[in-house]
Amino acid sequence: MKVITIAGRLGRDAEVKSTQGGTNVCRFSVATDAKRNGEKVTTWFDVSIFGKRGEALARYLTKGTTVCVVGDLEARTFQAKDGSTKLALGVVASEVTLLGGGQRDEQRAASPAGDGFGDAGSFDSGDDLPF
Repeated sequence: MKVITIAGRLGRDAEVKSTQGGTNVCRFSVATDAKRNGEKVTTWFDVSIFGKRGEALARYLTKGTTVCVVGDLEARTFQAKDGSTKLALGVVASEVTLLGGGQRDEQRAASPAGDGFGDAGSFDSGDDLPF
């Protein structure tokens, strides 16, 4: 197992789809930034969460939300439209912590009752679903 921890912002809203076997999977992309030789370099990770946990978490995973993801690192190569070989990095998440930002915070600020999670919510593979 190749465990990785990343923290960054979602590049798009999460999507939930079903596999051919009928298992639901929540997918989203996370951008991480680093400085190399004085320049900002962004690395994108495709993240997947399988089952009911992903379904429940999907509504909070909106573009711009900052998250911390822990999971198994996967790398795959693919052919780009220009014929070059590219590398895609993916994470099968075992833990996702919401750190703020995104539409979820904007909606909570507009509602005096909030969403019941306070400033951050955390879901890991050992928790019972809060819903």
